[in-house]
Amino acid sequence: MRHVIVTGGTRGLGLEIVRALLKEGYRVSACGRKESAELQTLAKEHDGKLFTAQCSVEDEQQVDRFFHDAASWAGDDGIFGLVNNAGIAKEGILATFPNVESRKILEVNLFGALYCARAALRYMLTHPRGGRIINISSIIGSRGYTGLAAYSASKAGLDGLTRSLAREVGARKITVNSIAPGYMLTEMSASLNKSQLEQIVRRTPLGRLAEAADVVPALLFLLSDGAALITGQTLIIDGGITV
Repeated sequence: MRHVIVTGGTRGLGLEIVRALLKEGYRVSACGRKESAELQTLAKEHDGKLFTAQCSVEDEQQVDRFFHDAASWAGDDGIFGLVNNAGIAKEGILATFPNVESRKILEVNLFGALYCARAALRYMLTHPRGGRIINISSIIGSRGYTGLAAYSASKAGLDGLTRSLAREVGARKITVNSIAPGYMLTEMSASLNKSQLEQIVRRTPLGRLAEAADVVPALLFLLSDGAALITGQTLIIDGGITV
Protein backbone atom coordinates (compact mmCIF):
# COMPACT_ATOMS: atom_id res chain seq x y z
CA MET A 1 0.00 0.00 0.00
CA ARG A 2 1.36 3.42 -0.92
CA HIS A 3 2.14 5.78 1.93
CA VAL A 4 1.90 9.55 1.42
CA ILE A 5 2.95 12.29 3.82
CA VAL A 6 0.97 15.54 3.89
CA THR A 7 2.29 18.60 5.71
CA GLY A 8 -0.14 21.24 6.89
CA GLY A 9 -2.81 18.57 6.92
CA THR A 10 -4.89 19.88 9.80
CA ARG A 11 -7.11 22.37 7.99
CA GLY A 12 -8.11 23.88 4.66
CA LEU A 13 -6.66 22.35 1.52
CA GLY A 14 -4.36 20.03 3.48
CA LEU A 15 -7.24 18.45 5.37
CA GLU A 16 -9.17 17.90 2.12
CA ILE A 17 -6.09 16.26 0.61
CA VAL A 18 -5.84 13.89 3.57
CA ARG A 19 -9.52 12.97 3.24
CA ALA A 20 -9.18 12.31 -0.49
CA LEU A 21 -6.05 10.17 -0.10
CA LEU A 22 -7.71 8.01 2.55
CA LYS A 23 -10.76 7.59 0.33
CA GLU A 24 -8.49 6.47 -2.53
CA GLY A 25 -6.90 3.80 -0.34
CA TYR A 26 -3.57 5.40 0.51
CA ARG A 27 -1.97 5.20 3.91
CA VAL A 28 -1.40 8.76 5.10
CA SER A 29 0.80 10.54 7.60
CA ALA A 30 -0.28 14.11 8.29
CA CYS A 31 1.24 16.80 10.42
CA GLY A 32 0.37 20.28 11.55
CA ARG A 33 1.57 22.89 13.95
CA LYS A 34 -1.27 22.06 16.35
CA GLU A 35 -3.35 19.01 17.14
CA SER A 36 -6.46 18.57 15.01
CA ALA A 37 -9.78 17.15 16.15
CA GLU A 38 -10.67 16.54 12.50
CA LEU A 39 -7.59 14.40 11.97
CA GLN A 40 -8.24 12.46 15.14
CA THR A 41 -11.76 11.70 13.92
CA LEU A 42 -10.40 10.58 10.53
CA ALA A 43 -7.86 8.35 12.27
CA LYS A 44 -10.67 6.59 14.13
CA GLU A 45 -12.74 6.22 10.96
CA HIS A 46 -9.77 4.81 9.02
CA ASP A 47 -8.21 2.53 11.60
CA GLY A 48 -4.54 1.88 10.84
CA LYS A 49 -4.52 4.08 7.74
CA LEU A 50 -3.71 7.50 9.22
CA PHE A 51 -0.78 8.60 11.38
CA THR A 52 -0.84 12.12 12.83
CA ALA A 53 1.70 14.21 14.69
CA GLN A 54 2.53 17.79 15.54
CA CYS A 55 5.38 19.25 13.52
CA SER A 56 6.53 22.75 12.67
CA VAL A 57 8.13 22.29 9.26
CA GLU A 58 10.55 25.20 9.70
CA ASP A 59 12.23 23.22 12.51
CA GLU A 60 14.46 20.64 10.84
CA GLN A 61 14.77 18.53 13.98
CA GLN A 62 10.99 18.26 14.25
CA VAL A 63 10.82 17.38 10.55
CA ASP A 64 13.40 14.60 10.86
CA ARG A 65 11.60 13.20 13.90
CA PHE A 66 8.21 13.28 12.18
CA PHE A 67 9.47 11.55 9.04
CA HIS A 68 11.28 8.91 11.11
CA ASP A 69 8.12 8.21 13.12
CA ALA A 70 5.93 8.18 10.00
CA ALA A 71 8.24 5.80 8.17
CA SER A 72 8.43 3.51 11.21
CA TRP A 73 4.63 3.51 11.41
CA ALA A 74 4.32 2.66 7.71
CA GLY A 75 6.86 -0.17 7.95
CA ASP A 76 7.47 -1.92 4.64
CA ASP A 77 5.31 0.64 2.82
CA GLY A 78 8.08 3.19 3.31
CA ILE A 79 7.38 6.64 1.91
CA PHE A 80 6.00 6.84 -1.62
CA GLY A 81 4.72 10.41 -1.71
CA LEU A 82 5.18 13.80 -0.11
CA VAL A 83 2.75 16.69 -0.41
CA ASN A 84 4.46 19.89 0.72
CA ASN A 85 1.34 21.81 1.65
CA ALA A 86 2.28 23.62 4.88
CA GLY A 87 2.38 27.36 4.37
CA ILE A 88 1.50 30.75 5.77
CA ALA A 89 0.53 34.06 4.14
CA LYS A 90 0.58 37.54 5.59
CA GLU A 91 -0.14 40.79 3.77
CA GLY A 92 1.71 44.06 4.01
CA ILE A 93 3.55 46.60 1.87
CA LEU A 94 7.23 45.60 1.94
CA ALA A 95 8.48 49.06 2.92
CA THR A 96 6.73 48.72 6.28
CA PHE A 97 6.43 44.93 6.52
CA PRO A 98 8.46 43.60 9.49
CA ASN A 99 11.54 41.63 8.46
CA VAL A 100 10.71 39.05 11.10
CA GLU A 101 7.43 38.32 9.31
CA SER A 102 9.15 37.97 5.93
CA ARG A 103 11.65 35.60 7.49
CA LYS A 104 8.88 33.49 9.02
CA ILE A 105 7.06 33.18 5.69
CA LEU A 106 10.24 32.03 3.94
CA GLU A 107 11.13 29.65 6.76
CA VAL A 108 7.75 27.90 6.65
CA ASN A 109 6.89 28.04 2.95
CA LEU A 110 10.30 27.46 1.39
CA PHE A 111 12.78 26.13 3.96
CA GLY A 112 10.08 23.88 5.40
CA ALA A 113 9.52 22.34 1.97
CA LEU A 114 13.27 21.88 1.51
CA TYR A 115 13.60 20.16 4.88
CA CYS A 116 10.64 17.86 4.17
CA ALA A 117 11.82 16.97 0.66
CA ARG A 118 15.26 16.14 2.02
CA ALA A 119 13.79 13.95 4.75
CA ALA A 120 11.46 12.15 2.32
CA LEU A 121 14.22 11.50 -0.22
CA ARG A 122 16.24 9.58 2.35
CA TYR A 123 13.50 6.95 2.17
CA MET A 124 12.43 7.29 -1.48
CA LEU A 125 15.97 6.86 -2.80
CA THR A 126 16.29 3.47 -1.11
CA HIS A 127 13.18 2.07 -2.83
CA PRO A 128 13.31 0.86 -6.47
CA ARG A 129 9.74 1.98 -7.17
CA GLY A 130 10.69 5.66 -6.88
CA GLY A 131 8.27 8.20 -5.49
CA ARG A 132 6.33 11.43 -5.88
CA ILE A 133 6.91 14.89 -4.44
CA ILE A 134 4.17 17.48 -4.97
CA ASN A 135 4.70 21.06 -3.86
CA ILE A 136 1.62 23.20 -3.29
CA SER A 137 2.66 26.49 -4.83
CA SER A 138 0.53 29.45 -5.95
CA ILE A 139 -0.01 31.65 -9.00
CA ILE A 140 1.33 34.45 -6.78
CA GLY A 141 4.78 32.90 -7.24
CA SER A 142 4.76 33.66 -10.95
CA ARG A 143 2.37 36.64 -11.18
CA GLY A 144 2.89 38.55 -7.95
CA TYR A 145 0.35 40.57 -6.00
CA THR A 146 0.59 43.87 -4.15
CA GLY A 147 1.29 43.34 -0.47
CA LEU A 148 2.47 39.74 -0.83
CA ALA A 149 6.14 40.18 -1.73
CA ALA A 150 7.51 37.69 0.81
CA TYR A 151 4.78 35.16 0.07
CA SER A 152 5.39 35.52 -3.67
CA ALA A 153 9.13 35.04 -3.18
CA SER A 154 8.55 31.89 -1.16
CA LYS A 155 6.30 30.34 -3.80
CA ALA A 156 8.60 31.32 -6.67
CA GLY A 157 11.38 29.58 -4.76
CA LEU A 158 9.17 26.53 -4.36
CA ASP A 159 8.69 26.31 -8.14
CA GLY A 160 12.44 26.64 -8.60
CA LEU A 161 12.93 23.79 -6.14
CA THR A 162 10.49 21.71 -8.18
CA ARG A 163 12.43 22.16 -11.42
CA SER A 164 15.88 21.58 -9.96
CA LEU A 165 14.93 18.61 -7.80
CA ALA A 166 13.12 16.97 -10.71
CA ARG A 167 16.44 16.89 -12.60
CA GLU A 168 18.33 15.71 -9.53
CA VAL A 169 16.21 12.66 -8.70
CA GLY A 170 14.54 11.76 -12.00
CA ALA A 171 16.95 8.92 -12.70
CA ARG A 172 15.66 7.22 -9.55
CA LYS A 173 12.02 7.26 -10.76
CA ILE A 174 11.09 10.09 -8.42
CA THR A 175 8.93 12.82 -9.92
CA VAL A 176 8.70 16.35 -8.54
CA ASN A 177 5.90 18.71 -9.54
CA SER A 178 4.12 21.82 -8.29
CA ILE A 179 0.43 22.61 -8.20
CA ALA A 180 -0.26 26.35 -8.32
CA PRO A 181 -3.85 27.15 -7.35
CA GLY A 182 -5.41 30.50 -8.03
CA TYR A 183 -6.94 32.59 -5.29
CA MET A 184 -8.51 30.30 -2.71
CA LEU A 185 -10.72 31.19 0.24
CA THR A 186 -8.53 28.95 2.39
CA GLU A 187 -5.25 30.63 1.52
CA MET A 188 -3.94 34.10 0.65
CA SER A 189 -7.40 35.52 -0.06
CA ALA A 190 -8.19 35.48 3.68
CA SER A 191 -6.43 38.83 3.91
CA LEU A 192 -8.29 40.37 0.94
CA ASN A 193 -11.42 42.48 1.38
CA LYS A 194 -14.74 41.99 -0.39
CA SER A 195 -13.94 44.53 -3.11
CA GLN A 196 -10.61 42.86 -3.89
CA LEU A 197 -12.22 39.42 -4.07
CA GLU A 198 -14.95 40.70 -6.37
CA GLN A 199 -12.33 42.21 -8.66
CA ILE A 200 -10.44 38.90 -8.81
CA VAL A 201 -13.64 37.02 -9.68
CA ARG A 202 -14.41 39.54 -12.46
CA ARG A 203 -10.93 39.05 -13.93
CA THR A 204 -11.25 35.25 -13.85
CA PRO A 205 -12.65 33.77 -17.10
CA LEU A 206 -14.45 30.98 -15.23
CA GLY A 207 -15.90 33.51 -12.81
CA ARG A 208 -15.03 32.10 -9.39
CA LEU A 209 -12.25 31.46 -6.91
CA ALA A 210 -10.43 28.12 -6.77
CA GLU A 211 -11.60 25.51 -4.27
CA ALA A 212 -10.01 22.46 -2.71
CA ALA A 213 -12.25 20.29 -4.92
CA ASP A 214 -10.51 21.79 -7.97
CA VAL A 215 -7.02 20.98 -6.68
CA VAL A 216 -7.44 17.50 -5.22
CA PRO A 217 -8.14 15.61 -8.50
CA ALA A 218 -4.96 17.05 -10.05
CA LEU A 219 -2.95 15.99 -7.03
CA LEU A 220 -4.36 12.46 -7.16
CA PHE A 221 -3.39 12.27 -10.82
CA LEU A 222 0.19 13.37 -10.15
CA LEU A 223 0.46 10.62 -7.53
CA SER A 224 -0.87 8.00 -9.95
CA ASP A 225 0.96 5.71 -12.36
CA GLY A 226 -0.55 7.72 -15.20
CA ALA A 227 1.69 10.65 -14.30
CA ALA A 228 4.92 8.65 -14.23
CA LEU A 229 6.46 10.70 -17.08
CA ILE A 230 5.44 14.13 -15.73
CA THR A 231 8.09 15.90 -13.70
CA GLY A 232 9.48 19.38 -13.15
CA GLN A 233 6.15 20.98 -14.04
CA THR A 234 3.95 23.59 -12.38
CA LEU A 235 0.28 22.84 -12.97
CA ILE A 236 -1.80 26.02 -12.72
CA ILE A 237 -5.39 25.70 -11.50
CA ASP A 238 -6.79 29.22 -11.49
CA GLY A 239 -9.90 29.47 -13.64
CA GLY A 240 -7.89 31.20 -16.37
CA ILE A 241 -6.88 34.36 -14.51
CA THR A 242 -3.24 34.02 -15.59
CA VAL A 243 -4.08 33.53 -19.29
